[in-house]
Amino acid sequence: MAALRRKFGEDYQVVNTNRASTFSAPVKKKRQRFVDKNGRCNVQHGNLGGETSRYLSDLFTTLVDLKWRWNLLIFILTYTIAWLVMASMWWIIAYIRGDLNHGHDSSYTPCVANVYNFPSAFLFFIETEATIGYGYRYITEKCPEGIILFLFQSLLGSIVDAFLIGCMFIKMSQPKKRAETLMFSQDAVISLRDGKLCLMFRVGNLRNSHMVSAQIRCKLIKSRQTPEGEFLPLDQCELDVGFGTGADQLFLVSPLTICHEINPKSPFFDLSQRSLMNEQFEIVVILEGIVETTGMTCQARTSYTEDEVLWGHRFLPVMSLEEGFFRVDYSQFHSTFEVPTPPYSVKEHEEKNSLPSPLSTPTPALTESHGAKRDRVFSVDCINTSEERGRQGGTGGRLPSKLQRMSSSGKEDLQRKVLLLSSQHSEKACSTGDLPLKLQRLSSSSGPETENRLQLKSLKVGFEPMTQSTGDLYQHSLAPALSPTPVPMHSPLLSGTKRLEDNLPAKLRKMNADR
Repeated sequence: MAALRRKFGEDYQVVNTNRASTFSAPVKKKRQRFVDKNGRCNVQHGNLGGETSRYLSDLFTTLVDLKWRWNLLIFILTYTIAWLVMASMWWIIAYIRGDLNHGHDSSYTPCVANVYNFPSAFLFFIETEATIGYGYRYITEKCPEGIILFLFQSLLGSIVDAFLIGCMFIKMSQPKKRAETLMFSQDAVISLRDGKLCLMFRVGNLRNSHMVSAQIRCKLIKSRQTPEGEFLPLDQCELDVGFGTGADQLFLVSPLTICHEINPKSPFFDLSQRSLMNEQFEIVVILEGIVETTGMTCQARTSYTEDEVLWGHRFLPVMSLEEGFFRVDYSQFHSTFEVPTPPYSVKEHEEKNSLPSPLSTPTPALTESHGAKRDRVFSVDCINTSEERGRQGGTGGRLPSKLQRMSSSGKEDLQRKVLLLSSQHSEKACSTGDLPLKLQRLSSSSGPETENRLQLKSLKVGFEPMTQSTGDLYQHSLAPALSPTPVPMHSPLLSGTKRLEDNLPAKLRKMNADR
């Protein structure tokens, strides 16, 4: 016990689930079981009517299925009646021939020598049937009817011996008693295993002889009602104990814990600790295998009702390593101990995990807006850079004083409008007609440096895809100021059929004409 406490911690507590133990499941009204703990099915067939004749058609199986007291009674009565009938037939032959009146006449040849009455005829039959042959009573050649009766007796005796002795042999060699050395835990448990909620029970083999090709199956017996209103009493549902993975094929040399994972395909998907108190079901466990010594198929059964399923328990380990072998302690075979287990069902757990968290889940609108802003970064420094390039681009062609005042006074307003333009989803303006009015006024100057600055502004603001960052714009600003900025071939400044001045207001076109 001290070693177990060191292994499992100080909170370790053994719960012995034997009938004499202190732990007991919640007290519930005892109800009728479908399968007893010893595997006997509580089903009786009645009102067969004329179908009882089917039992006589399979007489051998009927005799084998009978209880031992009825088998012994039939065995004794069959031999007794057969012996009496055959002895009576020998006595009748002797009576008809008159052998009973010449019993002590040495000159008379009887059918059966030394048969004077019924007891002597009965002893002759027993000696013949059992092949004892004391030599005092024997058949003579003067009795053909006795020879025929002797042949009939031999055939009938062989049939009776084969039938009854074979029946008794099959009855004694039935593997039902082998099933009594296969153990099942008295209770099933529900706890976590590998992070999943599982229903578990334990099986064990008390003999050293193995069960060849052992396989285990589980059935859930529960009444239900279909959506169409049909009531199905004791409906059977399969419980998966590893059929797909091969875990249902057992190598039963030591106690094994059988596990049923509770998942969306399990009938216990919505079973919680609270609902377990109100449920009514029965789990039937069937263990099948071939007895190694006899080669006959053996089947062991047991069942667990809802009050025999312990929530939040785990089985106590029973294996220990000794010097040269492993030891199994069957005194702790039925013992369990409590472990932390969530009280809610797997369905409730999945629904809880599927709910989105408002703190961890970003809002789609905010995410889209953030991504759009990140893809469409536009710096105001590009305006300043383009203006510096315009000042350094050529020696002639300065802006008129009126336009300079308009540009200096509306610089801040221009920057705000450019930023507002950069935040839209669609691409920026592709021509000067789509630009703000003050930007169109700035582009009205006809000098070389003014054209260069207008091209920079129109290309950076209105036409290029919005994937440039401030770092890219800074690299562009480091380009030689005197080199002319090439205009793309698809730019609207070159591809348009009209001149740029045609799109300007009339006042700007007049000022350009005066210059």
